[in-house]
Amino acid sequence: MVNSSREKVFETRSLHSLVKVFADAELNEKPFRRATVLHNETYAFQVAYRSNAIYKNIQVKAISEIEEAIVVREVGLAPSEFPMYDGHDGDLLRETPGLFPDPLYPIGPDGVNALPNQWRSVWVSVEVNPETAAGIQTIEICFAIEDGTVLGSEKFELDVVPISLPEQRLIHTEWFHTDCIANYYGDEVFSDKHWFRVGQFVQTAAKHGMNMLLTPLFTPPLDTAVGGERPTVQLVDVEKDGDTYRFGFDKLKRWIGMADAAGIRYFEFSHLFTQWGAGHAPKIMASEHGEYKRIFGWETDAHGEAYKSFLHQFLPELVSFIDGNGLRDRSYFHVSDEPSMKHLESYRSAYETIKTHLESFPVIDALSDYDFYEKGLVKNPIPANNHIEPFLENDVPNLWTYYCCAQYKQVANRFFAFPSVRNRVLGLQLYKFRIAGFLHWGYNFWYSQYSKKEIDPFRVTDAGQGFPSGDAFLVYPGEEGPIESLRMEVFYEALQDLRALELLESRIGRDAVIGLIEEGLEQPLTFSEYPSDAGWLLDKREQINAILAKSL
Repeated sequence: MVNSSREKVFETRSLHSLVKVFADAELNEKPFRRATVLHNETYAFQVAYRSNAIYKNIQVKAISEIEEAIVVREVGLAPSEFPMYDGHDGDLLRETPGLFPDPLYPIGPDGVNALPNQWRSVWVSVEVNPETAAGIQTIEICFAIEDGTVLGSEKFELDVVPISLPEQRLIHTEWFHTDCIANYYGDEVFSDKHWFRVGQFVQTAAKHGMNMLLTPLFTPPLDTAVGGERPTVQLVDVEKDGDTYRFGFDKLKRWIGMADAAGIRYFEFSHLFTQWGAGHAPKIMASEHGEYKRIFGWETDAHGEAYKSFLHQFLPELVSFIDGNGLRDRSYFHVSDEPSMKHLESYRSAYETIKTHLESFPVIDALSDYDFYEKGLVKNPIPANNHIEPFLENDVPNLWTYYCCAQYKQVANRFFAFPSVRNRVLGLQLYKFRIAGFLHWGYNFWYSQYSKKEIDPFRVTDAGQGFPSGDAFLVYPGEEGPIESLRMEVFYEALQDLRALELLESRIGRDAVIGLIEEGLEQPLTFSEYPSDAGWLLDKREQINAILAKSL
């Protein structure tokens, strides 16, 4: 809609959620004004706006019979100095540094501003529950200035199909960094304020399909420079008396309760050996003769008798805690993150150390060399989505996958610079290949690479030029709590697509669902071969919903 008065022009345009609206570029996307949605689903669309003059304090209002289900947020801009590696595959929106649409800011009493000749957008989320009336719900997004004058508006028709998405079966974890929360907000670790903030970020994670939580038994040995140290966040109290150790689990019990209240289903206990090779012990603090100090760390040979003795005393106590709290079916363990073939023997030694105590638990590690699995060193390997083929070819059961900074050619990922369809298509891939879990390392990593210094995630989005923007975190730390990102919402759409496909399978069978997904494609869908057209993906979801609606 265009409203013109005294040569002032205010334009609006309704858009789907997979568009990224750049302030410094022309908006070529066609209007998008109608879609279907299921119960137990959050549907999102955008309304872009542009003016040739300054308007401030624009009030944005959603008018609908289901207003209580609608949240409207401003799509903010985040800077990126490092959008993409060289040698990329060309499937990206831009490779130049600049401002990218990403944080989703709550709209306060001051509303939003329109700056001259800049396209901006608002993000509209509609949380559809089983009580939402079936049929077409009209949603009008209205932009008005303080005197009530309407600058522009857009109407969107959302057709509610009265059939509910099933519960998410995929196990999904984004690594949760409690020290980053303490650092940014200036709260003492495990103070009441810190527990409150952690709870906020866990709740946001759970709301977006993250049903597994990285649990810091000890300070996680992740993304830390060799010899470096991150703030202590260990949940297990340790008391050392000579070669004997005693353990306290009060903080861990509180953590479990907090996570339960947020809706977390699974716990992945932090890695028991250092990253990239399992050569050392994680940082472990203990009280010894009244002094609280580090007893293990980079200086510790992971395969020496001292650390082995510690683990042989600790792990039985931990398993007893797990069983005493009914967590056996909810607990997962890690050895070391991302070992390569040169670390195979070190990893073997580490695994043998813990095997006796943890043999009945899933051990999950991100690694991409099939030999680790073939030699029986990891029960549940998590290969990257660009190294998953050997695992698929050998029918590894309960297979997971992950991606991080290195997965920037051909495969799905969620960098700032990538089109959102490349984020959302993962849902179809997870379904086709029966993937049991998805892992990513960066829910809220607000450090530079190797945790060498703290960063302001509103100003530094590439881990201090360490990784392309969008790899290190999904949420921003707002004054009142988490500020979600466009990328986070689109990834959750992928998880909803997965649930819709599983629901459809229960109606028409798996073969028919695969046939529907691949209908018209020149070659079968894989992790590296998929349509890059957002319209294709949106149409596919509409087809799914249409068949489900007929099944009623």
